[in-house]
Amino acid sequence: MAGQAEAVDDPRDVISDAHRWRVLWVLLVAIFMSLVGVSIVNVALPSIQEGLDASDSDAQWVLAGYALTFGVVLVAAGRAGDLMGRGGLFVLGVGVFTLASVAAGLAPNADALNAARFVQGVGSGLVNPQGVGMIQQYFRGAERGRAFGYFGSVVGVAVGIGPVLGGLLIQLGGPEIGWRLTFLVNVPVGLLCLALALRWFPRPLLRRVPAATDPGAPKASRSLDPVGSLLLGLAVLATMFPFVEGRSSGWLWLLLPVGVLLAWVWVKWEQHYRATGRSPMVNLDIFGIRSFTNGSIIVMLYFLGMTSIWVLVAMYLQEGAGRSALQAGLVGVPSAFISAVAAHWAGSRVIRYGRKVVIGGLLFALAGLALSIAVVLLRAQGLASEWWLVLSLAFIGVAQGAVISPNQTLTLADVPLDYAGSSGAVMQTGQRIGTSIGIAVITSAAFAALGVSGSWSVAFVVGFGLIGLVVLVALAFAVKDQRDRTAG
Repeated sequence: MAGQAEAVDDPRDVISDAHRWRVLWVLLVAIFMSLVGVSIVNVALPSIQEGLDASDSDAQWVLAGYALTFGVVLVAAGRAGDLMGRGGLFVLGVGVFTLASVAAGLAPNADALNAARFVQGVGSGLVNPQGVGMIQQYFRGAERGRAFGYFGSVVGVAVGIGPVLGGLLIQLGGPEIGWRLTFLVNVPVGLLCLALALRWFPRPLLRRVPAATDPGAPKASRSLDPVGSLLLGLAVLATMFPFVEGRSSGWLWLLLPVGVLLAWVWVKWEQHYRATGRSPMVNLDIFGIRSFTNGSIIVMLYFLGMTSIWVLVAMYLQEGAGRSALQAGLVGVPSAFISAVAAHWAGSRVIRYGRKVVIGGLLFALAGLALSIAVVLLRAQGLASEWWLVLSLAFIGVAQGAVISPNQTLTLADVPLDYAGSSGAVMQTGQRIGTSIGIAVITSAAFAALGVSGSWSVAFVVGFGLIGLVVLVALAFAVKDQRDRTAG
């Protein structure tokens, strides 16, 4: 299978050094906006319930609706960007996200808010794969590692600032206006991003890009593979939905085998679509690239485990230690900024050290989990304060920076640029599925331990212990990939 070097001579990919870095900053502004928008909402849910008289189910769908539509459109949006122009799809996604933020901030009731959140998820699903694809398109070698390092730094800062900014806005605006500000704060950032994109992105923003396997250049609708897009979207929806809403009805878990069946049908359809001479939604040959397959498994496992850390920390500090939501949010700020620094450091060195950077990050994750468990057990004996978690979670910050962006760089390194967007979206879809499964399973285990023991310390230890087991499996795949690279 042709690697990335094949597309280096494409004139669409050759832009000046100053130009490519300006493009990167536009991408980072959009990613910052979408991530802050997610983490702000986490702390705004009680105010939303009070301000709109929303039920617990309504509040859950404020988070779940966004996650579902985001995950469902990712791969189709990535492939559309590959074919029609990533810049144009990026601008469209930012516009959709910004308008949906206005609608969410002005929502008169819970139903209108959740509808706006569904649309926000679509906007974010359009934006994210274009960002990854454009970094692949315009950066090479060590510069690509640096670009993904900056990408990871922005992720760390956005995740850390979001809860604190949300708490401040809610405090300033009160229960009625404050939660609205957490959505409306996206609007000026979105408008800035649109202005910079229209000024700096290479032209044309949208174009017709014939696939390499399609010399006849068929109509765009055929190249976009609408049947494959629908099948994969339904498969992702059927897989994620039970983990998001499964507690409301046991019957929803029957969707899991339906999701597996739909995924099998999608694979068969993609094989048939390619056999007819057309360009499929996802070139299944990418899974024959060991670095891509190993890296995709690593990131799915990482998100399956590590995403639950901040959920468990917030519950433990508020319910077990009696701290406020703002205090619980502040505990994670040092870790987030350490993550930003680590991402920049790792991104600058990942080409030199390869998978060893990711292995080191996973070892830091295991150390952080073990130290956090020790802090909680010592506090239960009256021998330590819960504020020592700030130090133990700093190890988690190093792990975030050393795993996510470097893994992305290594995983996509050998993927052809014609599939850069859709391949990056496949990885992100794995992240979304891993996050949904991990939060559902690990928090359920923690609550079960709480029910049996009546102790938040025990619940915390059970949850973090399960996360540690998942990280160990991810570490095994990272070591396997390192050995594959050495053998290669």
